[in-house]
Amino acid sequence: MKHMSLAEFADQMNGCMAVISREFLRQLSGKFEDFKISMPQVHVLTLLYENGAHKMSDLAKAMYVTTAAMTGFIDRLVRDGYVVRENDEHDRRIVKVSLTEKGRALMCRLKQHKRKTVISLFSKVSESDRELYLSILRRMENGIKKDLK
Repeated sequence: MKHMSLAEFADQMNGCMAVISREFLRQLSGKFEDFKISMPQVHVLTLLYENGAHKMSDLAKAMYVTTAAMTGFIDRLVRDGYVVRENDEHDRRIVKVSLTEKGRALMCRLKQHKRKTVISLFSKVSESDRELYLSILRRMENGIKKDLK
């Protein structure tokens, strides 16, 4: 393989990732439509599923949106029974959001579908390539985590 600059690598990587991301989202979006939830709502549910209750302001920061925008996401999720709002017992100005049983059940179903999608996409490459890919992703993840400290 010929030497490739980081810029050339970035261009080729972006092209490949665009195709892969579109296909991944295409396969997942059918489930989102089944449950009548949007991608940002799935992201909020994922944060709550993986990390427990969050303050509204922390959810907004994690999603890079305003608190007002987050209120709209949460209003729809409350209406549909996926999350509940709770006032902090020590400071009523603080509102925490947590998953309901219906929200946890939804996340379990979405997690299973996501797993099937990954299996479908990665069935097209060898086991050794999958292991290499995962190894690279873990190194990138560790580097990012170090940078965040």
